[in-house]
Amino acid sequence: MRMSTVARAATAAPPASSQLRAHGRVYNFSAGPACLPTAVLEQAQKDLLNWQGSGMSVMEMSHRGKEFISIADRAEADLRELLAIPANYKVLFLQGGASTQFAAVPLNLAGPEDAADYVVTGAWSKKALGEGKRFVRANAAATGDNKSLPAEADWALTPGAKYLHYCANETIGGVEFKGVPAGLEGVPLVADMSSNFCARPVDVARYGVIYAGAQKNVGPAGVTIVIVREDLLGAPREGTPAMLNWTSMAKEGSMANTPPCWSIYVCGLVFRHMLDNGGLAAQEATNERKAKILYDAIAATDGFYAAPVDPAARSLTNVPFTIPARPELEKDFIAEAAGRGMVQLKGHRSVGGMRASIYNFMPVEGVQRLADFMTEFAARHQQ
Repeated sequence: MRMSTVARAATAAPPASSQLRAHGRVYNFSAGPACLPTAVLEQAQKDLLNWQGSGMSVMEMSHRGKEFISIADRAEADLRELLAIPANYKVLFLQGGASTQFAAVPLNLAGPEDAADYVVTGAWSKKALGEGKRFVRANAAATGDNKSLPAEADWALTPGAKYLHYCANETIGGVEFKGVPAGLEGVPLVADMSSNFCARPVDVARYGVIYAGAQKNVGPAGVTIVIVREDLLGAPREGTPAMLNWTSMAKEGSMANTPPCWSIYVCGLVFRHMLDNGGLAAQEATNERKAKILYDAIAATDGFYAAPVDPAARSLTNVPFTIPARPELEKDFIAEAAGRGMVQLKGHRSVGGMRASIYNFMPVEGVQRLADFMTEFAARHQQ
């Protein structure tokens, strides 16, 4: 397949220096790993060889030494403050990615003959259901169309289910729950918050379990955060692998083996950065502003671009869009944007089009630059 002139130019050379930010950085709209605050990266760079006079990099420390213990304790304390996590919840910093928790959830919360409910609203909740079926009687209580949320009144919940699992924000489809599912008294609510974790305030007490991979909103890849209510610990299924056993991990302070030390350290820097800049209320306001800029830009082009998700369920962090009347232009859009220092805008292979992931640390000016480019590109091709 022949590449367009724009695509060849974008592939052949990096963005022009005039399009780059400080440190020669691009605007990275990747779905993950995602961009981090420049101040955090600079601090990590400063500490890289010699963390606070210890003579060691964090990557060289014993995870049981006083230096790293202080780093881990501070990270947990700051996360607890950010999310106002109640005292009766444990915070775990684990390995294996959020997908590993698809198995850990049933292994820790249910027996093989127990029922569990799953709400399927996109690719990740569908995968969670598929993994859950290996370990429990997993029921698809509701299934969406990847563009909207199924009405809660229509959910077919199972009497006596051990938990209800849902994905708070579907990274691929851009479908997001705006609140907490209601009418679940007595049933632990389990939420995969990988792509909107710490993007807004959350009432942790409404949940039994929250889990999230760090690499989208709060840190680098390598660590998965699990927040679990203490009464749900203590009875993992017999045969649960030690590394998936929340009870053992909580008892060992997430250090049953060597944890992802560097990733935890960087997450800690991010938590402190967020606290120093207004916490989650300020973060939510910024995220809402960014999303409005982008959705308004899509709407202003009289149908040149389309956002396929129901406005009531549109994500604040993952914005898919297409050029429905001229899909052949989408490759040129992606390539030309890259040439202007805006990268990773290609949509997921399962849905195509474009996707702008505007997580916590995508700056407002990056979103505005994308919106301005979208307007310009549409004007050129609508003539």
